[in-house]
Amino acid sequence: MEDGYIIDVIIRQTEDKKYPFGWDYSLHHVEVGGDTILRYDNAHERTKGHERHTRNGVEIIEFPGMLTLYDRFKHETEEMSPVSWNWSE
Repeated sequence: MEDGYIIDVIIRQTEDKKYPFGWDYSLHHVEVGGDTILRYDNAHERTKGHERHTRNGVEIIEFPGMLTLYDRFKHETEEMSPVSWNWSE
């Protein structure tokens, strides 16, 4: 949490058939007590695929791989946030 914003990252490698690409993930940037600013997730991967959520809605995305998606999330979060984040590698 930083200045009223939260980054919540959950990434799990899995063999669960619900996740054909082998990852269960949620990458979430949100205002405290407010709306989602950015979220990537695959909560419904088998039926909907991989999703990118913003204040403007939800879009289905191609899954580029977990590391690439995580890097994209970090880059977009830096662009969308008034806060500078100290990302651990």
